[in-house]
Amino acid sequence: RVTPVLYAEIIASIASKSAGPGTRANIDEFTETTALAIEVVGGAARGKAIIVLNPANPPMIMRDTVHCLASWGDPEDIRASVTAMHGEVSRYVPGYRLKQEVQITAIAEDEPLNTLIGDAPRPRWRVSVFLEVEGAAHYLPSYAGNLDIMTSAALRTGELLAARTARTTRSDLTEVAP
Repeated sequence: RVTPVLYAEIIASIASKSAGPGTRANIDEFTETTALAIEVVGGAARGKAIIVLNPANPPMIMRDTVHCLASWGDPEDIRASVTAMHGEVSRYVPGYRLKQEVQITAIAEDEPLNTLIGDAPRPRWRVSVFLEVEGAAHYLPSYAGNLDIMTSAALRTGELLAARTARTTRSDLTEVAP
């Protein structure tokens, strides 16, 4: 993390055709769980998640917009951090792309933010990141990037857990060996 984030939100726009009955039945759970992940995993003081099921035909590729209110930090360091994280995620999600350069703007002194941050100290920067996730189209259509990113993230998590378990097992065996 480059700078404390007082507020962060993600707006995920997905093709309506890629949202099955499970997704539709659990939209409230998705928004609550994702908002909590923005706070617990992402470190934001407050998080919010919004999902838009877009009925466009032909179906649109998944788009995500991420907005953050950052306390301090150098804009170039923030951009570099976002770019580095994009590189990391795109290694295991090939269709994960930045749609344009990270936008960072100074927050005006008179801009009302109390509904987003409460009584927290005033943030300095608004950071906006625009992403696209195109599915690999191996089995699911390319517009189903929302499904591909979940599958890819689950696979990557499994690989990391397996590697950690293998390291732990090797170190346990080493400690037991004469």
